[in-house]
Amino acid sequence: MRTAPPVITFTPEPPPACGAKALAEVQNMVRACMQCGTCSGSCPNAFAMDLTPRQMWRMLLFGLAHEVLHSRTFWLCSACYSCTLRCPRGLPLTSAMAALKRLAAAEPDFASHRKALFYEEFMHNVEKRGRVRETELMLHYFAGMRDPLLPLKYTPLGLKLLRKGKLHLGGAPGAGRVSGLGPLFAKVRSMEAGT
Repeated sequence: MRTAPPVITFTPEPPPACGAKALAEVQNMVRACMQCGTCSGSCPNAFAMDLTPRQMWRMLLFGLAHEVLHSRTFWLCSACYSCTLRCPRGLPLTSAMAALKRLAAAEPDFASHRKALFYEEFMHNVEKRGRVRETELMLHYFAGMRDPLLPLKYTPLGLKLLRKGKLHLGGAPGAGRVSGLGPLFAKVRSMEAGT
């Protein structure tokens, strides 16, 4: 005689500290997701993500916000808009990724703070220079982390990059140039703020 399979139940975690309203907005962005996987197949960074975008959307809809906000998936989004452009439902997936970055940055835990700080310093570097200047980026990141031993963890990688010519300590071409991207970043900030 066959027995019925066990019923699996789960209790969704309470909304993150950043607020249920912001989380509900992200869930509404992806509510019509039909789990086709086009977003995951289109993402150039999916190979490095711990959750595929498709998994992440489903987890959000199931109320597993805590697990999603502690993943690295949305931090790896490069905002290339491939997922948004190819989504058969026309969902604003890149906007959802950006909203998750804002939600995670508001989380009080150290891991979220560390990831948010790196993302903020990266974007500030691009706004200021028009490109990423690795040395400046990492100096600002280390200063923001306020951990004097943290640079020692990255020393072997830094030396390897320096030997291969991938890291420039001084005068990389155009390194002192100030970018003209300030007005673009200001416009995006005003659009995100709804003004």
